[in-house]
Amino acid sequence: MFFAAAETVAETAAETVAETAAEAAAPLAQPEAGRNLADLVLEWLTHDGVEFATRAAVALVMLLVGWLVIRIISAAVRRTLTRGRKANSLFTTFIASVVTKVCWAILLIMVLGRLGIDVAPLVAGLGVTGFIVGFAFQESLGNLASGMMIAINEPFKVGEFVSAGGLEGVVLEVNMMATVLSTPDCKRITIPNKSVWGGPITNYTALGRRRVDLQVGIAYGADVARALEVIRAAVVSVPGVLTDPEPAVAVAGLDASAVTINVRPWSRSGDYWGVYSGTLQAVKDALRRAEIEIPYPQIVVHNAK
Repeated sequence: MFFAAAETVAETAAETVAETAAEAAAPLAQPEAGRNLADLVLEWLTHDGVEFATRAAVALVMLLVGWLVIRIISAAVRRTLTRGRKANSLFTTFIASVVTKVCWAILLIMVLGRLGIDVAPLVAGLGVTGFIVGFAFQESLGNLASGMMIAINEPFKVGEFVSAGGLEGVVLEVNMMATVLSTPDCKRITIPNKSVWGGPITNYTALGRRRVDLQVGIAYGADVARALEVIRAAVVSVPGVLTDPEPAVAVAGLDASAVTINVRPWSRSGDYWGVYSGTLQAVKDALRRAEIEIPYPQIVVHNAK
């Protein structure tokens, strides 16, 4: 039993000595690992580093040359669009922007391929990401598509008075996402292009002239032929009324309280409201001077006996 205990103590001492020796040798192994790592880095720089540096330099040159080529292509696209049709800044800017972004995407894929990066997974990932983004931003994409249709068809320009999306005003700005109007009461309204293109668009300025549609009533006892002459003479005298086409003055109907007469002068688009109010005042004054009655709404009651 004594010998067994002595054997156990010897084994324990041997293990302790082995652990102590391993701990003492660890600091000596660390410099050895560092030397191995340095050897690996040196070997990579010797064999692969030159090739990588060459690839990086070529990629940088490709970026610089591609940047110059993209600028030339963008400028050529702008010149072609401006020369081939009426100047449409929105359409030209949009097409040039799309062409520029597509060229940059192609250039970056070429540069990454030159650096030795496998671009196939990247392209596949972009496709999936594009689908997800398109689904999430479908409303914005609808506005973008409508903005493109507005740019191509050009139903209005900046500075024109239009009715679009159920609102009226002067066009302040048109971009690919929204149209900005200034209303007659000086409000700035931003309308999504989807709402603009999705409904009727009325351009009051595009044709250069507008017709003022008014109606006036005269008493049933008045001389209609004389009233027409008086009204026509009054309309012609209003500043801003065009002589070509001539103002139209004609009987429109026999209403409950009066004979209704249509009064329709023409004006330039910018003179519309001045002609509108001027015609109303001139017709009223002319009928008063001619002693032609403009009757109030009235009901005639007969007493049956």
